[in-house]
Amino acid sequence: MTFPIGRVFIIGAGPGDPGLITSRGLRLLAQADVVVYDTAVEPVLRWARPDAERIAVGAPAEHDTAQAAISMLLAEKARDGLLVARLKWGDPFVFDSGGKEAMFLHEQRITFEVVPGVPAAIGSSAYAGIPATYPGAGDALVLLRGQENSSDRMPQVNWKALADLDGTIASFAGGPAVAGILQQLLDHGMAPDTPAALVRQGTLPSQLTTTGTMATMLAAATEGEPTAGLLVIGKVAGLREHLRWFDERPLFGRRIVVTRSPEQAPELVDALEALGAQAVQAPTVRIVPPEDPEALDRAASAVDDYDWVVFESAGAATRFLNALTRGPRDLRALGRVSVCAIGPSTADRLATAGIRADVVTPEAGPDRLGEAMARFAPLEGQRVLVVRPDLLRDVVSQELTRQGADVSDLVAYRTEPVPPDSPRAQDLYRQLLEGRIDAVTFTSPTALRRFAVMIGEEQAADLLNTITVVAIGPVTAAAALEMGINAPLVPAAYTVSGLVQALVDRFRNR
Repeated sequence: MTFPIGRVFIIGAGPGDPGLITSRGLRLLAQADVVVYDTAVEPVLRWARPDAERIAVGAPAEHDTAQAAISMLLAEKARDGLLVARLKWGDPFVFDSGGKEAMFLHEQRITFEVVPGVPAAIGSSAYAGIPATYPGAGDALVLLRGQENSSDRMPQVNWKALADLDGTIASFAGGPAVAGILQQLLDHGMAPDTPAALVRQGTLPSQLTTTGTMATMLAAATEGEPTAGLLVIGKVAGLREHLRWFDERPLFGRRIVVTRSPEQAPELVDALEALGAQAVQAPTVRIVPPEDPEALDRAASAVDDYDWVVFESAGAATRFLNALTRGPRDLRALGRVSVCAIGPSTADRLATAGIRADVVTPEAGPDRLGEAMARFAPLEGQRVLVVRPDLLRDVVSQELTRQGADVSDLVAYRTEPVPPDSPRAQDLYRQLLEGRIDAVTFTSPTALRRFAVMIGEEQAADLLNTITVVAIGPVTAAAALEMGINAPLVPAAYTVSGLVQALVDRFRNR
């Protein structure tokens, strides 16, 4: 799909959960040259192009001065011939400034498109187990302006009419506004025992929902620290205990660190988030091309000269298959070649391309790998291509050579460590020190060692011994024990799904 140059997409990203952006919004975000975003939707940037310019413009619906500057920024980038994604919290046309931005672009004769999003009032209530409407709970739904305009001014509405309403009132309100709205409705005749709820950090793993009556909620809002959230008033608020689901998931609220590289992390991140955890991505390395990028293409074009291809990681498999299919050959070139995958994740990556590995080994030493391959076919005199990242040493190649194979060792990609003085490393150190992390996951010994360097080798073991450390297999667990980490958790199955299940079992009764 292509668009004329100089176009702005005003995209509703939803109320917080990055998975709530629409499929169309996702496609347009992935194409954008520039992403101008509300800070509240920063997690959605995971789907932006890696090379896209990213510009944070503050909280949703800022004051008029800031809003004018944002509108001019959008116009300026579009005039430069760029595709601009304007990511908005919630829906851009529901209590938001998306309409102002669209009007400015219209007046500047700049082409724009509006992609609706899930409004905060709808998404947050659903995640709290509170339906916006329900049979028998009234026939009206009122969305009341609360905090969206970043002012403390109370909404100018007919409070008597709202107090007499048979239905649901929903308002994203903050600070004094929560108490003010409740007080106005009570003053104008709403029954004090009317059910009410306040949903804070809606749709996020840190979501916190308080329920009660109008009277008890007002007392809590008056006495406690003012906090922003979705205020829901009406009979539907009383349904939460029957319909809650989001905060009932087994890993809800747990902050779990994922140390895999950005390209390898999504499988684990998605699995953790599906169970309610907040996945804290802290890759210990970044991926860079190999020193000889053309070596992949040369090996792929001659792959049928080999008897075996051994893939040491899912990333190595992906890069090799990409090289194979972008050249003059295709997957049929592997027809007479035996394939070995080290680790179920690598086997799964091959399976998505339609290739079933002949030998799949769990995380284990190279001697066991050679034994597994030899059981399939003798290795003596066999030509073997080993495809690996540089972070895995050539021990597999050395072992296969010792067993009589003619081995070619191919580095598919290189990695560079994240330095300890980087903002990401320092932020992670603070979170560990302050006890804001529940678990750290490791899928290789190298990731473990580099993580220790990233947060400081002297204190790494002490910090990690205060939380749950999960090692995907025995080799990684042995590296953890050697480092001084007590009793790392090892899943029964050495896979991503096994790792996640081990976390569920660990936290189930806590």
